[in-house]
Amino acid sequence: MTNEKPLENLVGGYSNTAIFRTMAVIGDSLSSGEFETLDKDGNHGWYDMYQYSWGQFLARRNGLTLYNFSEGGMTAKDYVERFAEEKGFWDKDKACQAYVIALGVNDIHYQDMKIGNAEDITAKAFPGERPFISYYAEIVRRYQEISPDAKFFFVTFPNDDLIEDKTKIEDMINALYTLAEHFENAYVINLFAYGPVYDDAFRETYFLHGHMNPIGYLFTANLIDSYIDYIIRTNPADFKNVGFIGTNIKYQ
Repeated sequence: MTNEKPLENLVGGYSNTAIFRTMAVIGDSLSSGEFETLDKDGNHGWYDMYQYSWGQFLARRNGLTLYNFSEGGMTAKDYVERFAEEKGFWDKDKACQAYVIALGVNDIHYQDMKIGNAEDITAKAFPGERPFISYYAEIVRRYQEISPDAKFFFVTFPNDDLIEDKTKIEDMINALYTLAEHFENAYVINLFAYGPVYDDAFRETYFLHGHMNPIGYLFTANLIDSYIDYIIRTNPADFKNVGFIGTNIKYQ
């Protein structure tokens, strides 16, 4: 479609995302199908229920194998410094054809981490705190070593109306585009620009306290699936050799 925008046409079933046979989702609670409870005394509970994650909904729809490389509260820093190694997520036997990275909410919004700039992507040392963009870039590099021709999809913040000052969100989104320009085979899924606004009506339908409910994760799966489908449809030459990723077959 001429001048089609991302998410203008949501997929209704099997999509172009199905060209990937293996995919990993690297993220936090949103990527983990986390449900939040509230007891009679006002105490909150948080539970990662991966079978309800948007990634697993997407995988079941498209018949692919998907790994949840995620956990509630995850940051890019913790992923690099501890989590991935402890869980064996750098192991080559878990190499995938595609990686969806959905980190940043905890880093930027809750940990107030410095975002960084293009120079920080390749920097070896930092005068102060190591910035978010550097940790993010290390995640990409580590998986490119494991699966050199894999495709990467970087997911932005959604547009949440509870966050009044969007400056940091916009800066983080710019950082993701900078990363996508730096690395080959990398694309941005910009939910902030093209996804729905998380307002009171949206939360009433799709949220369970501070996290999504099953309907919300299913809806998010449709958004991510549709966006990947859009990227593939509008960049077909980039994806014609996906079937060779992870094989020893030489191709041009």
